[in-house]
Amino acid sequence: MKRFSKEENSWIFYDWANSAYSIIISTAVFPLFYKAAATNAGVSPSDSTAYLGYTVAIATFILAMLSPILGTIADYQGYKKKFFTFFFALGVTFTAILAFVPSDQWLLLLIFYTVAAIGSAGSNVFYDAFLTDVTTEDRMNKVSSRGFGFGYIGSTIPFIISIAIIVLSQNGTLPLSTTAASKIAFIITAIWWGLFSIPLIKNVHQRYFIEREPKPVVNSFKRLGKTLKEIRQYRALFLFLLAYFFYIDGVGTIITMSTAYGTDLGITATNLLIILFVTQVVAGPFAILYGRLAERFTGKKMLYVGISVYIVVCIYAYFLETTLDFWILAMLVASSQGGIQALSRAYFAKLIPKKNSNEFFGFYNIFGKFASILGPLLVGVTAQVTGDSSSGVFSLVILFIIGLIILAFVPEPKAGEVNKPTIL
Repeated sequence: MKRFSKEENSWIFYDWANSAYSIIISTAVFPLFYKAAATNAGVSPSDSTAYLGYTVAIATFILAMLSPILGTIADYQGYKKKFFTFFFALGVTFTAILAFVPSDQWLLLLIFYTVAAIGSAGSNVFYDAFLTDVTTEDRMNKVSSRGFGFGYIGSTIPFIISIAIIVLSQNGTLPLSTTAASKIAFIITAIWWGLFSIPLIKNVHQRYFIEREPKPVVNSFKRLGKTLKEIRQYRALFLFLLAYFFYIDGVGTIITMSTAYGTDLGITATNLLIILFVTQVVAGPFAILYGRLAERFTGKKMLYVGISVYIVVCIYAYFLETTLDFWILAMLVASSQGGIQALSRAYFAKLIPKKNSNEFFGFYNIFGKFASILGPLLVGVTAQVTGDSSSGVFSLVILFIIGLIILAFVPEPKAGEVNKPTIL
């Protein structure tokens, strides 16, 4: 970390903070907690998985609608940090509130989970946009990958604590029910997320911005409309967003639905938690490795590698039968999920004008979030129609293939390219 500046380190540590939410709430403990609550209420496994998918779709739709608008306003001087802090506080607060929802109220759990998800994903829009403020273009692959790497590594600490509490409650060592242990994990997540976000709030500042002007909201809508009209003129930017729309769909869906999918296959909660823990440990070094390899082979070639691995994941998932198969699948995902996200973020950051970073990352987010609506819906509908969750995961393979094909037409990012429009 000594090779990174104070601003870079502070930015990196937000991944360390927020990733606790990603693993404990989005991926591991909450889905298991919710599935148990739904089962106790008489909801079938395939239906409860579908409802979780629909909930993720609703949350991402809401944020997708808000991101470009809020991002455009946040490009004004002094606004980026305020928007970041609001969504961060929203996420932390409702993550903690999950601990106080009665365990038999599965619908209420999904509603509060939706608000927490909006807070988490919303803060990430502005966090991603801060990448242009904390580092230079030639260091973006390294800094972005280090963020994901430290996020995976850091998240294992509250995850281990949470797993230990849950397992010890299950075997009777701790005088707690599994439900109470899961709720404690939600509190741990909120505290961890809030505590390690302090360096970013304190040390990271908006260096690139648009000067404030009268009627900022009205003028923000005008700038947003102008960008919408002109975005197709930027060939590299437009093509990359189109490719990203498809391949990140599958990545996000596999991350958010993996635990529910494993439960449907009959894998025990304990095994799922252990697998997810090891996945986090493996994913950290691989994310950093992707950043280093991108400096040698270019970010685009490493994105090819990551997408190809996910195609294999989707095909393998269809034939999944045993816990060992799920282990193999998890390690394949671990090898690429951090790298593909980190390099996508860095690739996009190199293509955009720095003073409009929030506005353009709003579009980056809307492409990613709209894609994340399609994926969970696809898995949910397929699972209900076929009665088989494996078919839903397999259906995602077409999205990765389309993304891979479009990415082949995206030119390598060059400094200042976004300021030289070329009609597509």
